[in-house]
Amino acid sequence: MSIIIKELYKKYGEVVIFENFNLVFKKNKITGILGPSGSGKTTLLNLCSGLEQPDSGMIEGINPQAISYIFQEPRLLPWRTVRENLRFVFKEKSIKKPGSHDLDIDAMLELVGLATVGDHYPQELSGGMRQRVSIARAFLYPSELLLMDEPFSSLDCALKNRLIEDFSKIWEQDKRTVIFVSHNEDEIRRLAQEVLTFSDKPVQLLKKEILG
Repeated sequence: MSIIIKELYKKYGEVVIFENFNLVFKKNKITGILGPSGSGKTTLLNLCSGLEQPDSGMIEGINPQAISYIFQEPRLLPWRTVRENLRFVFKEKSIKKPGSHDLDIDAMLELVGLATVGDHYPQELSGGMRQRVSIARAFLYPSELLLMDEPFSSLDCALKNRLIEDFSKIWEQDKRTVIFVSHNEDEIRRLAQEVLTFSDKPVQLLKKEILG
């Protein structure tokens, strides 16, 4: 089922972010969102995740129990190893999601190139490796919707390219609906099948491009 946003209204104080805003996100597609800083991109992700509530309007087609969120920083538990961080999220030896591949923790760590560091703690890893753990965690959780808030923004070019390749490889094996926010047009175009360009607030959809 697609995600349908109807007549969305959201403001902070006197600042209106969304006003009578309507949008559809296609199921099992990666949709990238470009727009000025502070225009409401992260607010939209938070509304979709349930971290924030709209003042009025509706967001349909989201199961609140089936959402993964990749933030700008990894947000790993520092007192748990990589493997324990992953176990903490899903609490099973393997995750079985109807209609998708069954990937256990070790298989996922192998897929993102971290098979040898499963027993390491986050502080023992580089920034790029920690972010790969966060991507592995998001995909291992049996979600239907994956939200990404500029997860590559703090990384150098080489690490960013590796993570984008990792993400694309995993998504091809386990497709789900992805909403990806970034200031970086190159990142968006490398990952997304559809690109939406937002105006400054109150948000309007300026352009929609279908890439694949």
